[in-house]
Amino acid sequence: MGTRTLHSYETKMKVIEMKLAGYSSRFIQTELGIKNVAQVKTWWRWYRNGEHYRFSQPVGKQYTFGKGPEGDTVEETQSLRIKSLEQQIELLKKYLERERMWFLK
Repeated sequence: MGTRTLHSYETKMKVIEMKLAGYSSRFIQTELGIKNVAQVKTWWRWYRNGEHYRFSQPVGKQYTFGKGPEGDTVEETQSLRIKSLEQQIELLKKYLERERMWFLK
């Protein structure tokens, strides 16, 4: 397993500029020293789909549902944590109820 290469935001924007100018993905890859042509195609797909926030996210961190690297506020984080804990409690209650029913049979 190899190490991950972190490309700068400027490199990614240069790729987009070159694609808009009509250069092929293979040419862009060799010119900018990118290891795999699939990376160029991925960045181009992100650009076409309007997913511009992805260009500035760290390697291996894909943020979903509109959450970016800036994260949530403390209140949002706490409310999500409370909701998660409440769901766990409900699940345990259901499990215990079914376990009781099983032993009564």
